Amino acid sequence: MANHRRQMSTLRSLSKRQWTRIAAFFVALGLLSGAGLASRSFYAAEHHATHVTAYSATDSNAQEVSRGSFREPLRGASANTVYVTVKINGESRVVLGDDFTDVKSVLDAGDITLEPNDTVSPALDAKIAESTVISINRAGAKLETSQSPIAFNVVKKETSALLQGQQKVETEGKAGVMETTSLVTRAGGKIVDSNIFASFVKSAPIDKVILVGTGTRSSSAPAGGATKSTPAPAGIGTTVPAGAMQQWAHDYMLSNGYSEADFSATVFIISHESGWRVNAMNPSGAYGLPQALPGSKMSSMGADWATNYQTQLRWFWGYCAGRYGSVQGAYSYWLSHHNY
Repeated sequence: MANHRRQMSTLRSLSKRQWTRIAAFFVALGLLSGAGLASRSFYAAEHHATHVTAYSATDSNAQEVSRGSFREPLRGASANTVYVTVKINGESRVVLGDDFTDVKSVLDAGDITLEPNDTVSPALDAKIAESTVISINRAGAKLETSQSPIAFNVVKKETSALLQGQQKVETEGKAGVMETTSLVTRAGGKIVDSNIFASFVKSAPIDKVILVGTGTRSSSAPAGGATKSTPAPAGIGTTVPAGAMQQWAHDYMLSNGYSEADFSATVFIISHESGWRVNAMNPSGAYGLPQALPGSKMSSMGADWATNYQTQLRWFWGYCAGRYGSVQGAYSYWLSHHNY
């Protein structure tokens, strides 16, 4: 019977010339693969997404700020949110929005007021995209950074480890630091114009915690000399209001169904987010007491959202309820993530 199978060359039967062609083929294949990987790595490096960070305007490596190392997810951002960088005398900040039409609309959204002698590039009526960088040069002005203290609160926590009527300081209070960077114009050694560029919590205050006894002698001194473990103070504690804003928040909350614990949670978050500064403005674009991102979201509570602490707080409580179920839910999340 005739054999119709095709005769196949074995490796041993290949000529030297054939071996050379095979080797050249594999070398070329390796070069193409390497080029592909290099191109892919280059593309990934060029298009790597950068997180918008919360950082000190004077220390880009600072981590002890109001929102940890970065915001994830960015509160207020959506699929349509555009991030535009604005540089004023070389210092950058980010303005967020989803309805920008031109350079002027970005400056309006960022509450950036131009002076008569300012130069702006691109022009105010120029169309913008996320890659646009707006540069503002102000002659005779420079950025100056100052720091101011953030008052700490007194928090009282009940514990059965102390007898009724007894108190003990568990943690001494320590003021926080608010850092403010302003664009300042001076004439004859005097400030003639000053605009806040960024103002945020550099380091948060530490509350003074006072333990308040609720125990009796029988509960505090067990019979037989047995060693009794010291129970941890229960709950978040009761915070003593400090200042007019906190007093209003306390009274408003208690008269609207909130608890003392809800108020304590509010004070903790706001103290860490903005130091109770109504105009606190992080370089990432967050604004106000609750550091809403962008700040204009608070307009849902009132047209005076940029200056009215009551409007900002009402928005904050609504946001906490909607996202975390309650203010204390937001507080628990903050303790774990250092943001909310």
